[in-house]
Amino acid sequence: MIHLSAPHAPLLGVNIDHVATLRNARGGAYPDPVAAAVLAVEAGADIVTFHLREDRRHIKDDDVQRLKAALHVPLNFEAAVTDEMLTIIERVRPEHVCLVPERRLEITTEGGLDVAGQLGRIRAACQRLQAAGCRVSLFIGADPAQIEASADCGAPCVELHTGAFANAWGARNIQDMHTELTRLKQGLKHARSLGLRTHAGHGLALWSEAASQPFASSTAQIAALPDVAELHIGHALIGHAVFVGLRQAVADFQAEAVRARRPA
Repeated sequence: MIHLSAPHAPLLGVNIDHVATLRNARGGAYPDPVAAAVLAVEAGADIVTFHLREDRRHIKDDDVQRLKAALHVPLNFEAAVTDEMLTIIERVRPEHVCLVPERRLEITTEGGLDVAGQLGRIRAACQRLQAAGCRVSLFIGADPAQIEASADCGAPCVELHTGAFANAWGARNIQDMHTELTRLKQGLKHARSLGLRTHAGHGLALWSEAASQPFASSTAQIAALPDVAELHIGHALIGHAVFVGLRQAVADFQAEAVRARRPA
């Protein structure tokens, strides 16, 4: 695994949802997200992430069972805070769970979970999942109130939503990039001060031709933050794999994280 050469590099969680999206676009069994997950692990992925949505638009219930049977690395089960999903998670008992907001009409997760606004409900969910042996993370924005509420819920981890930073990066809006990166740095530091393990993800990507770009990739800039223990990346990694293959795509994202953590 590439990351072993830089022990402080963040762990890489590879989200395989959009392999299932491609399969479901035509029906049938190909391409198989479980086969993709196995290949990603063989290429060095530390964690396999997936989101079982209410509408089953990509990952399906059978995929979850097959992933659990096929993999020896931790599964990171992303789910909304609903009784249906909590019951499924209690049955599957994945190693990791990330509770996320979910709206039926959204294309992708648009923001962080409002932990502060539903503290009792999320605290109860955390307790249920911890009783099932799952490590719980809450997917939130870099907002002090949400970070403090997450700690109050008893969740050991938070994953900070990097979508606004990734969008600014994609637009090459350096001012907004700086603003969002500062918010993320402060949020990570605040969460760590409360004893939370800190992760990051959403929208992170690579430049296709790094030498011609004026600044580092969004993945590198987030990976360089020393408080990021895990990166969870899906859409851009699977998109990159269309051109270079999944093994190389995993290697490329891991190498980017390693380079970002090396001393200057």
